[in-house]
Amino acid sequence: MSCVRLSRACCAVLTGGLLLAGCSDDGGGEPAGRTSTGASTSAKPSGSPAPESPEPGAKPTALDFRPDPARAPKTAADAARMARTILSGGPGAWGPGYTERSPYLSAEGYWPVLSDDCRWETGDLPPDVLHSVTAYMELPAAGGKGAVRVSATVTVHRTEDAADWEMAETLEEALRCPDQTLRDGERVTGLMSLGNPFGVGGNYTASDAVNERGKYLKDGVPGEHHYGWSQSRLGQVTVAVSAKGAPGHDEQELSTAMAQAAVAMLNRAETELEAPQ
Repeated sequence: MSCVRLSRACCAVLTGGLLLAGCSDDGGGEPAGRTSTGASTSAKPSGSPAPESPEPGAKPTALDFRPDPARAPKTAADAARMARTILSGGPGAWGPGYTERSPYLSAEGYWPVLSDDCRWETGDLPPDVLHSVTAYMELPAAGGKGAVRVSATVTVHRTEDAADWEMAETLEEALRCPDQTLRDGERVTGLMSLGNPFGVGGNYTASDAVNERGKYLKDGVPGEHHYGWSQSRLGQVTVAVSAKGAPGHDEQELSTAMAQAAVAMLNRAETELEAPQ
């Protein structure tokens, strides 16, 4: 990402009172809510070589990811195949007890857009996106605990730069709309975003990452519950996960489930994009 673009995103978040890690370098839910938008604070370009002979236990300083241009999807059909492969972990990637919802996958061409009045609506697939698909899952209510609903999204862009731009948009969206309506009867409040480049804030799995958190409210369900959304970029692919909490489930539990689902998708994305060893 360019310094100009990153500085713009960082200034927006800092103005909103949220400290953004990595700003010194440069600038949903379903409507259901978003599939995959976010913010980027790239510290190293994809494909940068890893340091030689790191000290034992030392954290890497560059992402060891070398995409093979010959394997990059160039058609919608190629992108759809790759997206399905990246999503192939299914509910089991989140942990025990998670199941598919019906419908399990979003409709072809589905793309959520945040309106001027901070409501998520269905828009048109951007021309720089080859394919995007969201899988919907849940942890059913049991043992006095409510049902948790989660989603996983894979978006394959035409270029890495297009994916980078998509990441940049969400920091501004959270500033513009800290309170958002996901759909009738469902909303999030107090939304905050934090963007991390590789090597910052525990991000050692992707070129860029952005995390959002807030409070989830649903008509008919008492109280406010954790809402989490996270997106990561690897080359021209972004993966996103979200969780809408429920009574009996805390933030740590849901954050752990989100993290393991996201890492599993990133591992498959890396396998798809890199040259065979």
